[in-house]
Amino acid sequence: MRISRALVTAGSIASATLTAQIALNMALVKKPSTPTSPICERVSILLPVRNEVHRVEPTLRSLIDQQGLSDFEILVLDDGSTDGTAAAIARVAADDPRVRLVQGNGDQLPPGWLGKPWACQRLGELATGSVLVFVDADVTLNPHAVAAGVAMLRQSQMHMVSPYPKQAAHSLAERITQPLVNWSWLATLPLRLAERSKSPAWSAAIGQFLIIDTDAYRASGGHEPVADVILEDVGVLRNLKRNGYRGIPVDGSDMAECRMYTGPEEIYEGYTKSLWSAFGRGPGALGGIAAMLLIYVLPAAATLASKDVTTRRWGAAGYASGVAGRALVAHRTGERVWPDSLAHPASLAAFAGLATASVLRKRRGTITWKDRILGQPELGQSSLQPVGTPRI
Repeated sequence: MRISRALVTAGSIASATLTAQIALNMALVKKPSTPTSPICERVSILLPVRNEVHRVEPTLRSLIDQQGLSDFEILVLDDGSTDGTAAAIARVAADDPRVRLVQGNGDQLPPGWLGKPWACQRLGELATGSVLVFVDADVTLNPHAVAAGVAMLRQSQMHMVSPYPKQAAHSLAERITQPLVNWSWLATLPLRLAERSKSPAWSAAIGQFLIIDTDAYRASGGHEPVADVILEDVGVLRNLKRNGYRGIPVDGSDMAECRMYTGPEEIYEGYTKSLWSAFGRGPGALGGIAAMLLIYVLPAAATLASKDVTTRRWGAAGYASGVAGRALVAHRTGERVWPDSLAHPASLAAFAGLATASVLRKRRGTITWKDRILGQPELGQSSLQPVGTPRI
């Protein structure tokens, strides 16, 4: 009983500490606003796509409809889509001279490159703007989103800003998992330290929406240093910091909305492809997963199941602080607050399960994404191969 009480107490204190950090971060985090005058420099909006016919049209329309930019181009790289994505892009773009469709090399990736970093690298090389804006195909931007982001980039004297979009969640599985996208960085990243420190360790970014100074991007190697990195968004920011540049995450909930996944199958495939990269594959992975369970799941379980009154009280305090942190973030980002925040322990339990599955799938070599197998990068061999191609 003493051990269980000690564990519950420790988890509850950690939960309260992270909720306090959320409150502090939300007081500090920048929120871009519409600039009072148009952006005069040339901006390149870059959209990598692969088999996105079911959602690329609203994304591309939102890019075409951007306001407050005096000069911009939209480059779309179709990375070997087989579902009619290119035709959908051509239909939406019509004869708009600002939109250019670039055909990728399909599955013929250079050795050591993953698909998305390679697509982004090519787009970055072809861009002619002084600012690069990378957008994912599942994101729709508000009309002044790019102008607001570029203005924030210049006003803050940063070389990269990463606005975190509002996360749309409709199905039950989405409502359990997707709110953690915004919650996670606000809970775990000391924002003031991240803004001031040049250390790559203090970095958070999301590939759904990245705004980068072109000169800094190219001088630091673009996406090439993260060619084989699954979480290439954070990798790009860390590489910029290694080269003396600065970047920060910002609140982009008024700028953009993203619906990453539409149900349990997509959630499982999407998260298990990448979480192993965030947690690692050794003892660190087990430690990270155990910490999630200790801080957010154990206190809630103790509140319901413990026979010790003191343990139940500590558990209730830990559960309440976790729910409070989740509710604060949801309210700030415009996501659903109630009753979803009450299910915060279930969200972290699901996330721990996805992280465990990701580590196991990585060890077995069974991770796939966009009809490709993600394997270990090897000399002279792409780390991403078509499904069905034997791995050497």
